[in-house]
This record gives sequence, C-alpha cells and structure tokens, in this order.
Amino acid sequence: GVLEAGNLAFLRELLYCIGRIDLLVAHLGSSREQVERELRAPGGARVPPLRYLLFQLFEDVTADELMYFKLFLVKELPKNKLTHETTMLDILIEMEKKGLLEKDNLSLLKSLCEKINISLWNRIEEGLNMFGQEEMLITEEEKGSTGCPEGHLVSSVAPGPPGSFNDSSQLLEAYKMTSRPCGVCLILNNHNFAKAREGALEHKHMKDRNGTDVDAAALTKVFSKLHFRVEEHKDLTADGIRTVLGSFQSKDHEDKDCFVCCILSHGKKGIIYGVDGQEVPIRELTTSFTVQNCNSLAGKPKVFFIQACQGDALHKGVTIETDSGEEDSSLGQDSRFQLDCIPAEPDFLLGMATLQDYVSYRSTREGTWYIQALCQHLEYSCPRGEDVLTILTAVNEEVSRKTCEQQGAKKQMPQPSFTLTKRLIFPVN
Repeated sequence: GVLEAGNLAFLRELLYCIGRIDLLVAHLGSSREQVERELRAPGGARVPPLRYLLFQLFEDVTADELMYFKLFLVKELPKNKLTHETTMLDILIEMEKKGLLEKDNLSLLKSLCEKINISLWNRIEEGLNMFGQEEMLITEEEKGSTGCPEGHLVSSVAPGPPGSFNDSSQLLEAYKMTSRPCGVCLILNNHNFAKAREGALEHKHMKDRNGTDVDAAALTKVFSKLHFRVEEHKDLTADGIRTVLGSFQSKDHEDKDCFVCCILSHGKKGIIYGVDGQEVPIRELTTSFTVQNCNSLAGKPKVFFIQACQGDALHKGVTIETDSGEEDSSLGQDSRFQLDCIPAEPDFLLGMATLQDYVSYRSTREGTWYIQALCQHLEYSCPRGEDVLTILTAVNEEVSRKTCEQQGAKKQMPQPSFTLTKRLIFPVN
C-alpha cells in the first residue's frame, strides 16, 4: 500500500501539500526541507504535481482575484457555477470537467493568471520546476507548431495585439483617464409613458417610471465628481433615443478619455422602449460607438449602464411591484438586456441591472436597486482607486442580497458584460 510501517513518505507528502508543517515536524520527525528533497528525487512525488499546484492556487487567490477568474470565465462555464459562493477550487473542478484544464494543457490557466496576477502563474511555474518539469504543458497542436521535441514544455499563450491582456507589457495597465473633463456621461431618462399607453393596445398598462429621477440625480452627482460632463435627456421616443445617440456618435471625442451612457427606461429582452412604446435594440445603440462608427473613441472605454428589464421572469427569493398596472405599489419593475448587446471588439463595458429574461426592481421613492447601489459603490470605491469591474462585483453582491417580499420573496442579480482590455479606474482627483 501507499502507507506501510517504515514508509511514511506519502503521508509526509500529503502534510506538506496541505501546509501542515507543524504535524510533519511534531508527529513524523521530518521537516519541510527533507520533504522537498524527497519530492525532487525521481519518482519521489506521488501526488500528481498538477494536483498540488492547483491546490496551492486555490489557497493563494484573493477575493478580488477570484472575482476576475469568474468574470473571465463567464463564457466558458455555466453561470450557475459562477455564483458568489463559488470558490477557486470549484472553478478548477469545472474547468477540468469542461476539458479546459488538463495535465497536458495549461494554456488557458496561464492566460487567466497573466491577465489577473502574473505572480499566480509564476508560483505554478516554479512548482513545475521543483517537481523536475521545465515550464508548462502545451496542447498537441502547439507541440506540432513549436518544433520542440516531445516532452519539452514551453509557454503556449498566443501573442495578443498591443493593449491586450496577453501582452505582458500591458499587464495591470489602466486606461488613460487624465483628460478634464474625462468625457461625457449621457443620461437617457424615460419617465412618462403616456404616449405608449395611448398607442398600441399591448402597452395600455405600461406605467410611468416613478422614482427614475432619483436615479438620474444620483448618477449626475457621482459622475460629476468623477470629472465627467453630465448631459441628461428626458422622455425620449425611440427615434429621439436614436437621434441623441447619433449626435454623440458624430462628435469629436479626441480630447476625451471615455464615454459613459446611462439608460433608464422600460424594456424587454435585448431592447429598451421609447416613451412612445417603440423598441430600440441595445446592440444598435452600442454599435454606434465602434471604431468604424466613432473613430475618435478608438482604444477608449465605452461604458453603458442599463436600468431596464430583460424579460418578465422572477428570481425566486424578492417582493416588489412589477409593471403589471397595479397603481398602489411602492416599487416598480424594469426589464433587461441580453449578453450579446455589445460589439465583438475591445473596450466596451455593459452593466446590466438584471440577468437575461428577468426583471429588475425600482422603488418609486428611492430609485432602482441597481442604479442606487452602483452610485453608492462608485462614490465610495473610486477615491480608493478600485477599478470598475471590482466595483460592479460589489454591486452584484449588494443587489443579490436584497429581497422583494411582495411577490413571494423574489431577487435580482445584475450582470456586467465587457470586452475591456485594461483596468478601468474612474479618477476622483
């Protein structure tokens, strides 16, 4: 067996792997140095090196780093495997199940570590060296393209374009945000939907968005502090929304560092409503600011915060008014946007109030859960130098803890979608 009288090497190795050097010394009369010598010897390690190194990664990651792993894997792993309770160990297990992490392919893991914190990968690489391996394992396809003899381990991360996370010179670099004003914060604030009710029969119960001015005021306050020139437009029809966005698309943003657009309206999956009840696809609005359509914003962050519903499904667990036509409720419900509403090019961030197909909630006195939490966290965290993705994770946590008791304890879960290539830090001073 692996354990027998006079041969406790495997037990020593296990205690070493879990960091219980105290037990190693007290009960086995061994030491860290002795075990490390045993592990370096050919055939000395019984725990597969990758298992040990992944366990070390699980223990090393900080809460912020774990959040970034979840964000970068949102398109690779099921969303129910990337909840607030998900640990780094859970993520590694799911990556193995999906074939994204194998003993002969660590390329994705390396890429993620380099994006988030290069020292995480350095520790893994040092561990592989300690176990008698050279650098890292690569895929069969990469073996064929490198010309290296079989078994020779080299880095497998493909070079990225300048400014991408794969470019080591750009690691942890932040977008330039030194212009004053930093850019425009455009607020589209739709409150009065009388035109919609007077139009199509299907919109006769579309209520006014009472409480939305509280959100607009909070956004104006915080983005003014962040050195943005705030411009608010109220009660726009669908064509009015297009016209306003079109005017900003055609502006010269050369002397600005960022563009922010906050949309407060009713909506459903992938669209927002004008006050006339006509639909505007979210993707139509975001693609107005691609490199092709707005070249003066090339390489600069384009940020959209959307407060509206993306459907009518309810998260079990929240109580509040929905847009069902009940007039005496104190809370309202907006709809939200699909995850493919941003262009397939760098430098976009879309912060959405709720998940695809679900509703979001609005207090007629205090504003929406999402926008109020967003503004509070921006005001608190930006002076501390925190980046926007970290802030949005804190917003997710706060909003997900809220419960709406009027509909059987329903909940709301915001979700960011992004193609940012650098850290986005809104300046205060």
